[in-house]
Amino acid sequence: MKIIIALLICTSLTTAQQISNKITLKAKNKLGLHKGMTKWREKMEQFNVLDLRKSQVDTLQIHNPSLTAVSAKAVEDAMCYDVPFASKGNTIEMSVANTSVLSIEEIKVEIINTPEWLKFTAKNVNIAALKAKEEQIAVFTFSVDKSAQVDKKQTLSFSITDKSGQQWMKDIAIKIAPPATYELFQNYPNPFNPTTTIEYQLPGAGVKYSVSLKIYDIIGREVMSLVNEQQEPGYYQKMFDARRYASGMYIYRLIATDEQNKKHIYQKKMILLR
Repeated sequence: MKIIIALLICTSLTTAQQISNKITLKAKNKLGLHKGMTKWREKMEQFNVLDLRKSQVDTLQIHNPSLTAVSAKAVEDAMCYDVPFASKGNTIEMSVANTSVLSIEEIKVEIINTPEWLKFTAKNVNIAALKAKEEQIAVFTFSVDKSAQVDKKQTLSFSITDKSGQQWMKDIAIKIAPPATYELFQNYPNPFNPTTTIEYQLPGAGVKYSVSLKIYDIIGREVMSLVNEQQEPGYYQKMFDARRYASGMYIYRLIATDEQNKKHIYQKKMILLR
């Protein structure tokens, strides 16, 4: 999946230069060099640097991101995207454009808040300089862990700073799409002693399942019930502690009953080896 973000950085540093030049010229013409410099200092003291920085933020223009990947789709609004479940090689491209007539140096584009289940290859991109009217692309690549929360909006925040410490912010929203299929994974480790982990996933969106996950011995007797509850689509894992049981082969069976009362049954074998 690729998300493209356009970010235009406008600067008003030229305003400071124009004010400085006009004040100095006026002082020379009317009051002489000494008085002119005095008035220039007074004016510049009134010119608040923080106001200058605020004006730069106020003139910041941010374009809505556009989605170019076939495997993902926009949902709810233009700023929220479905990202495929357990996907790899997703990219976000942020376009940073300097619309001023001055160069901007040492630009850092950084992701400042991400959940643990989003794995970025790098969380910041450095741009040495942007010349006047120049534009460059900051690319972020990430994968989605199976443990991601599905069908819930997640906001990713980007911070863009330059050499002078000025900062711009950009937020985008994503949703991790639910799994596309039912799946009961092979337990790990296998063989095991005395514990092992069982994973499974449930597909769909906006539905609930009655889920049962039980352990049986080789002749079909129920050994333990690990899950017996309602669950939403997503990825789940449970640990089986077999320290009370004898070595041998066991079967774990998943039954997911959907809202139409249709049962989806899956089972696999595992070996307890002491």
